[in-house]
Amino acid sequence: MRFDLHVHSCFSKDSDADPDSIIKWAQHNGLDGFAICDHDTVEGGIACIKRAEEIGSQLMIIPGTEVTSSEGHILVLGVTENIEPGMTAKQTIERAHQLGGLVIIPHPFKITSHGIGYIDGLDADAVEVLNSRCVTSGPNTKAQQAAADLNLPQVGGSDAHEARMVGCTYTEIDAAENTLDSVFDAIRKGHVSAGGKLTPMRFVIKQMVKGAAKKVRRGLRI
Repeated sequence: MRFDLHVHSCFSKDSDADPDSIIKWAQHNGLDGFAICDHDTVEGGIACIKRAEEIGSQLMIIPGTEVTSSEGHILVLGVTENIEPGMTAKQTIERAHQLGGLVIIPHPFKITSHGIGYIDGLDADAVEVLNSRCVTSGPNTKAQQAAADLNLPQVGGSDAHEARMVGCTYTEIDAAENTLDSVFDAIRKGHVSAGGKLTPMRFVIKQMVKGAAKKVRRGLRI
């Protein structure tokens, strides 16, 4: 099965991708499912699941969040409760596991996107080694090598902030059954592989400009 394990919706301050558009493009781009990982909130995943049920979509939608730890971002999948930002990476991961979540270290060596800069010593379930919003291959290559050295499962995610980019990068998951438990079990066991391509630069720039404008509007309460 093909999943995009790192998608942002309009519940992230730097994205305007609504649930309908995300579901539409996920289907168009050949995904079997995706994970919504909005910044420090689980609202987007819950909203997407609700909308998929309303329109009868067969996609598996995984609720999640991208938590801002004191050291950088951490993806937590399979949770419907917010995790407090600002804790250390180890504290964040511990809390995520207490809630039954699956922990992925996203773009660990992409410092401009709050990558934590290391993975050794962290109780992570997987490492994002292919993030499509990396401008160059360097951060992804470094993540691949670090994950291989530590024998950690390697996954991919688009980090999409625009709906049409959902699935640009993805994870092939060899799950025994079409259930969330089976998908998570396959990820933890390393029955995964990352694939896809980098997001075209024009989309990255467009998203950065739109995201900055959205933050300004929110700050001014326009």
